[in-house]
Amino acid sequence: MSAHAHAGTKASKNALMFGAIGVVFGDIGTSPLYTLKEAFGEHYGLAANQANILGILSLVFWAMILVVTVKYVMIITRADNRGEGGILSLMSVVNRALPIASPLTYAVGILGILGTAFFFGDAVITPAMSVLSAVEGLELLTPKLHKYIIPVVLVVLAALFSFQRYGTEKVGKVFGPITTVWFFCIAILGLMQIIENPVVLQALNPLHAVNFFMINGKAAWLVLGAVVLCVTGGEALYADMGHFGRMPIRNAWLYIVLPSLVLNYFGQGSLVLADPSAVNNPFYNLVPEMLLIPMIILATFATVIASQAVISGAFSLARQAMQLGYLPRLQLKHTSAHTIGQIYVPWVNYILFITVIGLVLGFQSSSAMAAAYGVSVTGSMLIDTVLMIILASQGWRVKSWIIWVLGVSYLVIDIALFSANAIKFLHGAWVPVLLGIVVFTIMRTWRHGRDLVRAQVNRDSLRIEHFIKSIMVEPPLRVPGTAIFMTPSNDYLPPSMLHNLKHNKVLHAHNILLSVDTLSVPRADDDERYSISDLGNGFTRCTLRFGFMEDPDVPKALATLKKAGLDFDTMDTTYFASREALTAKADQGMVLWRDKLFLFMSRNATPATEFFGIPGERLVELGTKVVI
Repeated sequence: MSAHAHAGTKASKNALMFGAIGVVFGDIGTSPLYTLKEAFGEHYGLAANQANILGILSLVFWAMILVVTVKYVMIITRADNRGEGGILSLMSVVNRALPIASPLTYAVGILGILGTAFFFGDAVITPAMSVLSAVEGLELLTPKLHKYIIPVVLVVLAALFSFQRYGTEKVGKVFGPITTVWFFCIAILGLMQIIENPVVLQALNPLHAVNFFMINGKAAWLVLGAVVLCVTGGEALYADMGHFGRMPIRNAWLYIVLPSLVLNYFGQGSLVLADPSAVNNPFYNLVPEMLLIPMIILATFATVIASQAVISGAFSLARQAMQLGYLPRLQLKHTSAHTIGQIYVPWVNYILFITVIGLVLGFQSSSAMAAAYGVSVTGSMLIDTVLMIILASQGWRVKSWIIWVLGVSYLVIDIALFSANAIKFLHGAWVPVLLGIVVFTIMRTWRHGRDLVRAQVNRDSLRIEHFIKSIMVEPPLRVPGTAIFMTPSNDYLPPSMLHNLKHNKVLHAHNILLSVDTLSVPRADDDERYSISDLGNGFTRCTLRFGFMEDPDVPKALATLKKAGLDFDTMDTTYFASREALTAKADQGMVLWRDKLFLFMSRNATPATEFFGIPGERLVELGTKVVI
């Protein structure tokens, strides 16, 4: 490789690394705003003495090492789905590793949906928690500003969500530099305090964490609910892997993010050791008074960036769920002509905004909201661990004793963190649990409802081969041109074809039965894009396949198949689709309330023809009644 090419490659890797700092690490990077403050909150009753400070710092440090560095950076990022990460990608990788008809397949699917539900809960709580904790620094200027905190937070959040429709391409270019400045500043603030009181470096010894549990018992377990705040956002390393790659994310974490966080946490601990009264807000008390306002502004920018990353992740995950059939098709807008991953989903944005505003008005402070924050994050982490154990045992060549040792160790860690948050159910932890139940119910209802509709339509239809044989006996009138019949299952006679023949008494000269499948990979390879089979008598079966990160543009995909023998004149082609008129019946399908939920989602979903890019001027829709 030439020196120039090597320099270009190095520059590209550096650009990806700094891009990752801005997008991937915004959430975990703003956790110093509230982690130590919450650990010494009144509800835990811990004194700010040396043993407790060193114990909590040791727990924070080793949580970042074991959970983020070892579990996510070193292990889980290796479970990529053709370069993509995230809970649905992990679910797909695990399912492909399982034997056909494995009893674990259903359980893995349930875990994937549950993990997705937890992520949407995190996407709601992160903006509220992060922005609140940043703006609360105004109180340190003067207590009179307390009454302005909530209005300022609401204005910031309203601006953040209203901006989503315009996309993040331009703003994304400044995310990396701002977040890099943030990490530099928090590292310097922490280092300056550590130099004054270096005794806190003893907390690098894990025995201080052990000693903390021996001294405080149950209180030490409960405080894990605050300690876990230092790793919130750690799962984003895996979720955003497809955008930046494993190595840039790993390097950003090891060389910039982790050292900066450790320095700041230890600096906060050093300050509280010297002045226990600083425990009311150790992060902002680290900041010299003359720099307090600039730091509040920088923190607000950093939390907005952290929130933006989570919101963008919610849009991306919603698209994946739609493609995989777990959510109804919703209107989706691309906000960048260059970056296909930048999308805007209006329905998701509205729901997130309303819920986030409700949380801010309901909890009123970051301390009150902290109880709600950890459940969704630790729930996601626990599910990731379970799926990784299944993957390692089924798809990776790992010795069983290694799986048992690491698997049990991380299950103990994750269960401890999850239980410490779940115990606060009545104090706010019920919020992410409720959000998770709602999202889980929606996803399961939609998936099961679509399966019922497809089964009912197929039950009332003929196999296409039988239909072709029947019309050879009594041939109908054939008209010139090509008809493309959109159908979920091209093994059966599409209802739209049956109705067209019944009412118009004709068939086209060439009839294509077209199905669109979404694969469990982010992008389909060329050799799996399509399958075509000639059924004879002017009938062709065609299946188009897209990855779950792709936009299924059917006309564009069909135009590329002429070399494969699917030759037709696009100007002499008509698309036919069935528009299902759904009704619910109490004694069949799902329970009635789920049927009604499914019908509501179906009525508000974007039509399949629009979702697949079918031109309206060449489309004929024929209704068909389906009872579920």
